[in-house]
Amino acid sequence: MTTRSCPCGLPEPYEKCCGRFHSGAAAAPTAEALMRSRYCAFVRGDAAYLLRTWHPRTRPARLDLDPGMRWTGLEILGTTGGTAFHTTGTVTFRASYRGGALHEHSRFERVDGAWVYVDGDFPE
Repeated sequence: MTTRSCPCGLPEPYEKCCGRFHSGAAAAPTAEALMRSRYCAFVRGDAAYLLRTWHPRTRPARLDLDPGMRWTGLEILGTTGGTAFHTTGTVTFRASYRGGALHEHSRFERVDGAWVYVDGDFPE
């Protein structure tokens, strides 16, 4: 990842990649794009975006992010569904942070046409 590339791992600059989703200028077109933008929101400490893109059925009342957490990379391991032609999708990923990694199989749904995070489990 270059200093100009988006934290989500794609080569575009933040403003043209996840930044447009964070600002509300565009909506993530796929479950994977939403997952990448949510990872980027964790990197940037954007709890408001994380809550806004969480399914109302499973969204917590508040989200307290650890300001000391340093996310260092994202690897997409697999996806199912989650395109413009689907109403549900999954993304399996590994998000690295200083001192470890989080491996999650996340579920996404479309609500009023927009992708939202539902929940996830942690494969062994």
